[in-house]
Amino acid sequence: MTSRMGWFVLGIATTIVVLIAGGYVFVTSGGISMETTAQPLPFEKMVAGMAIRASIGDAANDKSPLAPDETNLMAGAQLFTKHCALCHGTPGQPRSAISKGMFPPPPRLFKQGEMDTNDPEGLIFWKVTHGIRLSGMPGFDGTLTATERWQLTMLLKHADALSPAVLAALSQSAAQTPNP
Repeated sequence: MTSRMGWFVLGIATTIVVLIAGGYVFVTSGGISMETTAQPLPFEKMVAGMAIRASIGDAANDKSPLAPDETNLMAGAQLFTKHCALCHGTPGQPRSAISKGMFPPPPRLFKQGEMDTNDPEGLIFWKVTHGIRLSGMPGFDGTLTATERWQLTMLLKHADALSPAVLAALSQSAAQTPNP
């Protein structure tokens, strides 16, 4: 019986060593493409989604301390055009060259079908605050105040129902920002 157990443990250890060595050879021989133009690896989206959901935890339950009024939405629009528009675009504007070269491509937050105003405000705030690793999405915790991050959150949460003045502010700033 002890001999069988020893062989069993040896088999498990050998399998683990072979898997680790095989993974090392796969990675170091270029098996994982790091180009932004490459296709996603099998299960990459699923694994990334699971990791994001685990990281976010119950942040989706957080509620904004700010009202989605014209003042906060206008401030959010100004922050968006300064910090976010280059990658995410503004209403009616084409995707920037930088945005076209990113992987995964950043969602165009004001384009029907790509914006998701159903996301809870706590989830949007978490993404603005912490960013998303390996996606190009930076975290703004050290750059913007909590109030500014909530103003951006309010803008994105209400992107499908913005006033003409806020839309004009987004469009006017986009016209002044060069499209590389």
